[in-house]
Amino acid sequence: MRFFEFIKLAMFAITRNKMRAFLTMLGIIVGVGAVIAMIGIGEGSKRASIALIQNMGSNMLTIFPGAGGSRFGPSAIGSADILLESDVPLIQQELAQSSVVAASPQVQTTRPVIFQANNYVTQIQGTNPFFLQIRGWETESGRFFTDAEVRGMAKVCVLGQTVVDNLFPNGEDPVGQVIRVGALPFQVIGVLEKKGAGMFGDQDDLIVAPYTTVMRKIMGRDKIQRIMVSAQEGRAELAESEITALLRQRMKTPGRDENPFMIRKQDDILKMQSDQAMILTTLLAVAASISLVVGGIGISNIMLVSVTERTREIGVRRALGATKRNILWQFLTEAIVLSILGGLIGVAFALGAVTILQNFKVPAIMQEWAVGLGLGFSGLVGIAAGFLPALKAAKLDVIDALRYE
Repeated sequence: MRFFEFIKLAMFAITRNKMRAFLTMLGIIVGVGAVIAMIGIGEGSKRASIALIQNMGSNMLTIFPGAGGSRFGPSAIGSADILLESDVPLIQQELAQSSVVAASPQVQTTRPVIFQANNYVTQIQGTNPFFLQIRGWETESGRFFTDAEVRGMAKVCVLGQTVVDNLFPNGEDPVGQVIRVGALPFQVIGVLEKKGAGMFGDQDDLIVAPYTTVMRKIMGRDKIQRIMVSAQEGRAELAESEITALLRQRMKTPGRDENPFMIRKQDDILKMQSDQAMILTTLLAVAASISLVVGGIGISNIMLVSVTERTREIGVRRALGATKRNILWQFLTEAIVLSILGGLIGVAFALGAVTILQNFKVPAIMQEWAVGLGLGFSGLVGIAAGFLPALKAAKLDVIDALRYE
């Protein structure tokens, strides 16, 4: 018998009892659909996380005071006053030719801000004019503060969109208005473009002001908390090593002592997020693939029943010249066709699920390799589930099969 004849026989057997065939395929349908959908959710979440991190700034490094701890969290911010304002121009001047584009000191606090009858608690970030370049940000209206305003500790600020929405709910133009940060009046000179959610929350929920003003007039301190650096394209690793050497030299750190500071790179966070997303996607896919195993067991059971029901048919085919190999391939092909049909319906089910999730703003995407993986597994499940029933059918004695009632 040729392959297409086996396919025709398989389709005839399946369509002869459509409801039973559909129920047999149900486990495969759910399994394949779930595997593809879970991989799509995992991959979509991974891409969304990476986009959020990249949205925080390209090739950005952040230098924190304090040794040890997590490289990926701003642990112990302000716990050690080892970073100096002079470190910023030192980094920028010494490393401008090799690895660094710009550097900015940073201080950060949370304060209530007031405009007329509106009161809102938000994050106040003190920085310098390189903030926009390092973070890859733009002003939507107005302007950013200048070096002269930083040196003069000017009480000027730039607002994020979330702050604008809460302080100016009636749509007033914030530029030129005077708000109070605690007890201090600040003139609004600009509004930042909307960035949306970031790694650590809403990026637009902040006020940016000269770091000298925030540090000395709001926080009452004379040391910066951290330093942001923008590395040249593709040179983040070099920038990290050069900054480490430069700061160790400035701090006169003995050779065997660990760094009294931490440097966190965007690339490190990206790798960590990618690894975590891969583990999550794998776990989701493995959990969903259990349905495929259950579906394979269902196909095997139904095929065993089918062999028993069609014993006489098998005897007639053998009497008419069909070999044991023909019978084996007939039933094995039927199991494979059942499984692959279930897989195709599962792909359609997954496509519908991913589309619905996207409509509800859930980060999910349809991965071509996941579709191939699902169909491939469904075919393997069909082979594994159909082999024993097919072998049983091939081994039936012709005379006994013809006498079977």
